[in-house]
Amino acid sequence: MNVLSLFDGMSCGQIALNRVGIKYNKYFASEIKPHAIKVTQHNYPNTIQLGDVTKIKVSDLPKIDLLIGGSPCQDFSSANKQKLGLNGIKSGLFFEYLRLLKELKPKYFLLENVAMDDFSYNTISHLLGTFPIDINSSLVSAQLRQRSYWTNIGQYELDMFGMRYCKIPQPKDKKIRFQSILENGYTDRFKARCLLESESRPLVSKNKLYRRYNELGFINIVFDNQKFLYNENIRILTQLELERLQTIPEGYTKILKRNDAACLLGDGWTVDVIAHIFSYLERF
Repeated sequence: MNVLSLFDGMSCGQIALNRVGIKYNKYFASEIKPHAIKVTQHNYPNTIQLGDVTKIKVSDLPKIDLLIGGSPCQDFSSANKQKLGLNGIKSGLFFEYLRLLKELKPKYFLLENVAMDDFSYNTISHLLGTFPIDINSSLVSAQLRQRSYWTNIGQYELDMFGMRYCKIPQPKDKKIRFQSILENGYTDRFKARCLLESESRPLVSKNKLYRRYNELGFINIVFDNQKFLYNENIRILTQLELERLQTIPEGYTKILKRNDAACLLGDGWTVDVIAHIFSYLERF
């Protein structure tokens, strides 16, 4: 099996394939971030990097059996005031995924993205020919992370108009608590907030850091005592804790500094969710 991963990041898809024991011949990756490529090649040196997705030509590739990717979400994000959706420069790169899907005609495909407006959600679903399965990473990890996964892998049903609905069952709830993945300290939450790329830009001011956590909800912090009172001893998550939230192998990003790793992890996939979906590749 040959795999093409678009917007590959640090190759969470490759980790997931290996986690469920699915063998593949060649793994092609389209990625432009130097830090992401560095981490991928350190862990999977046989990865074939293709660079910019807009420059990929089907004629340069062998038969692709599995096409995967998580197209940029910035223009869908609730944190983005403009919310241009599919008309945005970044989220509009979905159409590159669609182009390659139509040209390559792989046996299987998987696309991931965040919660979005109904128009974008329905447009993507009809263009891909399937409605997604929505999975919250809280079932398999210590963080809240609701995502949609459009795929033709696994079980499905058709409505009266012939539209496909993914029917892969939800992962079993592992009941992993945020507290259980901390190296030290305490949290006042059962689950961590969704890991975001903003974790890579921690604030120096503890007062502003606490406000971002308590009022804005754009970062996670850890307290030094169980009273959960603001003080100068609150801290941001460590690199190891960030890896644990995304269920990637511990030490996978060790060649990077903490903030560079946080940038990739915040943009990445929760590996155990992807592994759950991939587990249906052999079954069907």
